[in-house]
Amino acid sequence: MSNPFNIIGNNEAPERKGEAISNVEGSNTEEKIKNLIGSSDVFLFMKGIPEFPECGFSANTIGILNTLDVSYKTFNILTDMDIREGVKQFSNWPTYPQLYIKGQLVGGNDIITEMYEAGELQEIVKTI
Repeated sequence: MSNPFNIIGNNEAPERKGEAISNVEGSNTEEKIKNLIGSSDVFLFMKGIPEFPECGFSANTIGILNTLDVSYKTFNILTDMDIREGVKQFSNWPTYPQLYIKGQLVGGNDIITEMYEAGELQEIVKTI
């Protein structure tokens, strides 16, 4: 399969391992955010869904996650403005995508890309 984003310098698109979540359980926004993050060891708040990222940064992050051969879940922040704004407050991180591993914020696209290129992200996901 051709990779239209040429993510991480590879012309072949990696197998997709992500699952988009649309139903959110919780009585308030913070509880919903915690439940989303806790639903998977690797969780990504992004624009769009793994099959159709709606921004280049989300597409790049999805490409990296798919090459790591790890299952992950995502939430499309464009579908819920309360969660979109709430996650920014929760993480004290102003931009998307936001990657969480084992409940801890790793960072956004720039940090994820740097960690991937340095081999650090690969080491972290080996522990999952």
